[in-house]
Amino acid sequence: MGPALPILIGVSMMLSLAMGLRQSLGLFMPALTQDIGISVSDFTLAIATQNLVWGVLQPLAGAWAVRWGFRPLMLGGSLLYLAGLVVLAAAHGEAGVVLGAGVAIGASMACTGPAIAMATAARPVSEAMRSAMLGVVSAAGSLGALLSAPIGQALNQAYGWRAGVWGFVVIALAMLPAAWFAGRVDRVPLPPSPGGLDRSAGAALGMALKHVPFVVVAAAYFVCGMQLIFLTTHLPSYLQICGMDPMLSAQALGVIGGFNVLGSLFFGWAGGRWNKLVLLGLIYLLRSLTLWWYFAAPPTPGGTLAFAAVMGFLWLGVGPLLAAWITDVFGLRWQAMLGGVAFVSHQIGSFVGAFGGGLLFDWLGSYTAAVHAGVSLGLAAGIVQVGFALHRSSKAGLATT
Repeated sequence: MGPALPILIGVSMMLSLAMGLRQSLGLFMPALTQDIGISVSDFTLAIATQNLVWGVLQPLAGAWAVRWGFRPLMLGGSLLYLAGLVVLAAAHGEAGVVLGAGVAIGASMACTGPAIAMATAARPVSEAMRSAMLGVVSAAGSLGALLSAPIGQALNQAYGWRAGVWGFVVIALAMLPAAWFAGRVDRVPLPPSPGGLDRSAGAALGMALKHVPFVVVAAAYFVCGMQLIFLTTHLPSYLQICGMDPMLSAQALGVIGGFNVLGSLFFGWAGGRWNKLVLLGLIYLLRSLTLWWYFAAPPTPGGTLAFAAVMGFLWLGVGPLLAAWITDVFGLRWQAMLGGVAFVSHQIGSFVGAFGGGLLFDWLGSYTAAVHAGVSLGLAAGIVQVGFALHRSSKAGLATT
């Protein structure tokens, strides 16, 4: 564990800051849109663009990590993250918001986000510890929201949204040394992959796309992105419309981050003991039922924080489960790339959750239709995922008897 420790600490810090800062950008939406004269859907277009760029580039970033190494990829992504925040802080119209919060941060997340972080964390630990350790790194990745959301909201209320974004720039500087230490993973030798997957990226991709469970998992991942990005983007606006204290939004995002630590640790541990695909489906089902419960009645401070706690527990547990399952099936070498391929579906869902939610709100004046769509699709994805996994398990059991 000794040589792995600096790698795991570095990648955890990098992921924590990258995820925490981007998840808190929705805090600035009410003040930003009023100040520079853009609509809610204009702002959510930037967040949707961020997620789409991230998704499109993620498989390429995974392949680049194999070719050039993780350290240059993560350092470059960290610098790009800083550049995106600076452009956003200086924005005076939709173009600056889309370029900074959308294109730049989206491209950066492909190099510093969960797919690269999970691939980095999986390599220096033993197979027996892998699922649990991925849960630990995913848990650390949620701590950034505990820091960034309250700081961003406090600066936003006291000095304006630009001060809040500049505060994020200062926080994001710590991503650079974190990425440097995480880059030590390039020195760790790789074990051989199953089925000749060491040959090329094309061989790995071809095998994955012919593997039915991988296709099902990737398709269900759409719902994960749609639900989570809808919440991080639109929950602050929803609470403001309902007359809640603006600080409640930051508190809710912070609670999500805190309970995400527990959820990531639990699902990382559980993935080493039970069927990972069944656990993924259960997460989608429970999230959808929680969304239905919360939005069925006007919000209260206590109910909002309880909702945030449950959603936080279910938030990033998908990450370690999916990463560990891909590694189990396809090996370590192309894990980042194949995780990135599945992540394309996640980010298309994120685009729909952010931009679609904004469009429906602008058209209908409420979030009701968007919530109903998110709950319905989430229940469908969860049922299909669990049913398919149990069917595969029963067939495997019959084959061995």
